[in-house]
Amino acid sequence: MSQKIFSKFEIEYRSIFDGKQYLQIQKFLKKNAKDLGEDDQDVSFFLLPDRIVKVSNKISKNTAKIVIKLNRLGRGTSDFEEIEISITPSDFEKAIELFSSLPFDQIQHTYQKRHNYIYKDVEIALKHTDSWGYHMELEILVSDKSKKEEAEKKIRAVARELGVKIMSEQELTNFAKKIDEQYKKGLYTKKT
Repeated sequence: MSQKIFSKFEIEYRSIFDGKQYLQIQKFLKKNAKDLGEDDQDVSFFLLPDRIVKVSNKISKNTAKIVIKLNRLGRGTSDFEEIEISITPSDFEKAIELFSSLPFDQIQHTYQKRHNYIYKDVEIALKHTDSWGYHMELEILVSDKSKKEEAEKKIRAVARELGVKIMSEQELTNFAKKIDEQYKKGLYTKKT
């Protein structure tokens, strides 16, 4: 079976909130957005100073993939060029073993409870993880960076409508550093 390889740009923002707001947003999206379904994932992040390799077992979808993000969260930009390779779920553990044998700065494992929606051309992942708590990703995939500004406007308009505050780059930087430190201290363990 041949593997699919994709290269694209994600224009992506994040917002963090409490459980009450999570339920309010979930109710609104169920009523007003296109429901893309549950998308729970077992994910391992392999960190380098300026990029991330992500191996994801999309449990709810029975698919898996390897993604190389050519930038790191909290490094001053909302656009992430990424290269994606589809793998079979049966190869997930092999991929984890492969990347674990390489000298990455840090490896982080997490289980993401998530549900995906499309609202006004913005893909929304409503999520909960141990490290982030309740949060969402709002993103639009574009074929090139010339479409970034238009995508950002759409995302910000949807965030305003949902009543969520998009994290600034400084907030993301600080939050990512905090999570990295907490992983180093062994605070989070892989749960499935």
